[in-house]
Amino acid sequence: MAKELTRDTYLSRNVGDFPAEITIGDRRYIKVDDLRYGTNPHQPASYYKPAGEPAAIGDMQILKNGKSGLSQTNLEDISYALNIVKFFRNPACAVMKHVNPSGAAEGRPGETLKAIYQKARDADARAAFGSVIAFNTEVDADTAREIMSTFVECVVAPAYAPGVLEIFNDGETYKLNRHIRIIRCGDIDSLPRFVGDAAPRHNTMKVLADGSLVVAAPLLTSLHSVADLKKAEAENKRCGHQISTVEATESQKLDLLFAWYVNLSVRSNGVVIVKNGQTLSVGTGEQDRVGAIEQAIEKFKQKYSGESTLQNAVMSSDGFFPFEDGVETAAAAGVTAIIAPSGSLRDADVIKRANELGVALYHAPERIFSHH
Repeated sequence: MAKELTRDTYLSRNVGDFPAEITIGDRRYIKVDDLRYGTNPHQPASYYKPAGEPAAIGDMQILKNGKSGLSQTNLEDISYALNIVKFFRNPACAVMKHVNPSGAAEGRPGETLKAIYQKARDADARAAFGSVIAFNTEVDADTAREIMSTFVECVVAPAYAPGVLEIFNDGETYKLNRHIRIIRCGDIDSLPRFVGDAAPRHNTMKVLADGSLVVAAPLLTSLHSVADLKKAEAENKRCGHQISTVEATESQKLDLLFAWYVNLSVRSNGVVIVKNGQTLSVGTGEQDRVGAIEQAIEKFKQKYSGESTLQNAVMSSDGFFPFEDGVETAAAAGVTAIIAPSGSLRDADVIKRANELGVALYHAPERIFSHH
């Protein structure tokens, strides 16, 4: 019988398996640390940062370690969570599970950081169990206590208020979270946001099954603000010239922008349903777009109760609607404003149907598939 491989065995195998530095092209990477494991416990791993360059993740500081170090899955969730909150100047929070947001929230006037965190967590409280949480602002004591009330793997933020680390270290009061990991990230502003921001050092690399490498520009957006929202417009022989005639409210426009930024870090096919600066549901990883919408709606039905409703919510879609059924499915659930890229031969048909259903439809400047 083969000897059982324990976690300690994995860690001992990991040490020394990876070099202190690697070079790809003209860029040098230095090892930051050996990881607890890779994606799974039988996969040794280490992580590296670009030498001599600012790195929001590579420069992070572990302020409180858990029972053991970080894994690759922790790092990937940290990366995608920061990739969401980087867009916002208002306080924001992203709750990540398995490299997809279970919930995200952006502050609205008068909201505390604790309330913003609660919105992000409770968007899908069941999925948030054992999550990685990212903030774009300093974490205060009230928010820290709320975080410690449920099981959390990691918290990452640019700063922590005085006395907050004592709360996170209080394993007697908060026994469930004795091993929570607390991390101060590097400069979030060093992360590119918009098309044109990225330098060659921000290029992404994907290793294929045979070791081949794809190098690509990072996934960014040209949508800077609400002012960039453009009403959907298209023309074809069946419908002639069509333009969206339904106007979203100012609050909905803010939500459309928020939904779009979150959708950049959702696995395609993906949709994000939002209301009042909070994700109500995320449909992700589906092979068809209507399936992603149906998944999001069903998640909402399963996980919300009482007076919670999708009525007058907004939705973003990372790809165009090839037929009218996607808009019809969203509208039947209560969604009244949608943002999606153009590109379908039936764009005019979709716009016409959205007008008939009373749905404001906006065309985004690009597709944002994320095949992570």
